[in-house]
Amino acid sequence: MSPFRYARAADVSDAVRQAQAAGSRFLGGGTNLVDLMRETVERPTALVDVTGMPADIGESADGGLVIGAAARNTAVAEHPLIRTRYPMLSRAIVAGASAQIRNMATVGGNLLQRTRCAYFYDNGGSRCNKRQPGEGCDAIDGFNRYHAILGASPSCVAVHPSDMCVALAALDAAVNVESVHGARSLPFAELHRLPGDLPQIDTCLEPGELITALVLPPLPIARHSTYRKVRDRSSYAFALISVAAALDVQDGIITDVRLALGGVAHKPWRAHEAEALIRGKPPEPAVFLAAADAELSAAQPLPGNRFKIELARRTIAAVLSELAGEQA
Repeated sequence: MSPFRYARAADVSDAVRQAQAAGSRFLGGGTNLVDLMRETVERPTALVDVTGMPADIGESADGGLVIGAAARNTAVAEHPLIRTRYPMLSRAIVAGASAQIRNMATVGGNLLQRTRCAYFYDNGGSRCNKRQPGEGCDAIDGFNRYHAILGASPSCVAVHPSDMCVALAALDAAVNVESVHGARSLPFAELHRLPGDLPQIDTCLEPGELITALVLPPLPIARHSTYRKVRDRSSYAFALISVAAALDVQDGIITDVRLALGGVAHKPWRAHEAEALIRGKPPEPAVFLAAADAELSAAQPLPGNRFKIELARRTIAAVLSELAGEQA
């Protein structure tokens, strides 16, 4: 273990001030960062504990919800307003980890967790551009069952690991952040980035910026939503494919839809093309399959994960059909 300095922040201002030191990292529940430190993938020189930051979950003035970044995942998943108004988010969190991890993990930490690619974790044994830029990517010609089929690059084919973030992408959430330079809000869709030539950079946050809250908009369609995760085993495991979806059907026609995919890209994948093809159509399996085919037409699978295209296609259609059946 490399030596590091630990400090517990008194408030947001104190946290962002202390994080100005080079090599500093914010520490929430530690369910990802501590693992990375044990594997010497991450070597921060200072940890700023932000578990004392706001953890409230409450309604916003426009009827949405504001979730403090220090809220534990269990608290979010079990909150009555989340379960009623945004069931896909509750289900995604429960699908995402064991109860013990959900009790420790924070919302802010979940948004910033890093890929679980085995080559990324194999420090000193494998080449990984995300861990060491310019080194190469052993996953491309290696074991790539769990890797990306959309939005990847020759530099990196890793996928984003979070289930919660897939639901947030579908819900058009926003993220409040703060630094010594002030506060700002950014759409959740702009938080994470595709790898391109800089796979070592996971998000669009500036150095020293702290996530302070997650904002869910008032979204009536979210009441008719769900989350499905397909994995190799039913117990704690990362997704091969996951689907977060919301559907609104009026008089036999789909008036609105939200759709996001997990396990397919370096960031939660919002399926905008599929959504556009579904709106205004009858809620029929053929419509859902055609929309899925259009969304997945740009897929570039690797030898070990070609099955993901058909798996994603069928899962999208099954989830949307389930939601349509509930409104029949």
